[in-house]
Amino acid sequence: MTPAEVLAAYAPSAGLSASLAPFAPGEKNLPLAARLAAHPLLMAPMAGVSDAAYRMMARAGGADLAYSEMVSVAGLHYGEKSWELVDPADGEPDLAVQLFGSRPELFREAAARVAARLGERLALIDVNMACPVPKVTRKGEGSALLENPELAAQIVRACREGAPGVDVTVKIRRGRYAGQEVAPEFARAMEDAGAAAVAVHGRFATQMYHGTADWGVIDRVADAVGIPVVASGDVMSHEAALRALTETGATAVMVARGTYGNPWVFSGHVPSPAERIAAFECHVRLLEATGAHLKRARSLAGWYFKGMPDAARWRNAAMGCVTAEEFLAVADEVRAHVCA
Repeated sequence: MTPAEVLAAYAPSAGLSASLAPFAPGEKNLPLAARLAAHPLLMAPMAGVSDAAYRMMARAGGADLAYSEMVSVAGLHYGEKSWELVDPADGEPDLAVQLFGSRPELFREAAARVAARLGERLALIDVNMACPVPKVTRKGEGSALLENPELAAQIVRACREGAPGVDVTVKIRRGRYAGQEVAPEFARAMEDAGAAAVAVHGRFATQMYHGTADWGVIDRVADAVGIPVVASGDVMSHEAALRALTETGATAVMVARGTYGNPWVFSGHVPSPAERIAAFECHVRLLEATGAHLKRARSLAGWYFKGMPDAARWRNAAMGCVTAEEFLAVADEVRAHVCA
């Protein structure tokens, strides 16, 4: 089955949409600010998570737009394998592609090639200036760019030169080091370079994902720039997403870990146990249909079955699975015990 056929056949029983609407349909010619204001619920880029199957589940759950995993511009330049992270699946209407690196010339090349490859299915290009992982920052990439606004601005301009007419956005953190907030002035520099929007994660890079995200920085950035600000960090529920939109100066909100086993986070639908099991089955079938590594379903099992009776048992059972049939057999066991 194709991914589109999987959704048509299995999404409704999970309380999800059987078809996926493009981002801001009929509004392509409007500025990004207007499109984000009307369609503000975004699924964040997540390394090792947001593959095509994951994006399609989020869109079926109500996400207005979903992002690729972060893609290395060097990887796109030197090899073909990285392009697997860029290509939308059959039935995926469009996507935002997030790039990372530190060399403007490679960003210019990558933006041009991504735009040519995806055409109308490219919603926007985002530049990762937020990743706190040492193997990224030690190369001057990700959140390390927060210390080098001149280079970051060159990267934004390079992307715009490589892909004229495509919106270029950036994702940043509050700052790199605790107590050293740079987000407002850094965002202003990105706006001056031509960024169309800025997503702000309310933690310092050195915090990784510990502690609490400070949503106050979202207001401070919104006061500093005239472009849309996207709220990020600790958006773990539909209610939190709505609070981020109403209690801060954000135009849109980006949900990351809050999507784990919960594609309904965007709609506010509260799934029954049967719908959660059906969603896991649909997700496994999408992994298979998109050619993704099925071992990813091991993490999915833990997320979808969390809180169910004997959840640890089902999670452990999934850890030994290799094929789609084995994962689906575990789902059948869960259904027999939980929904009897």
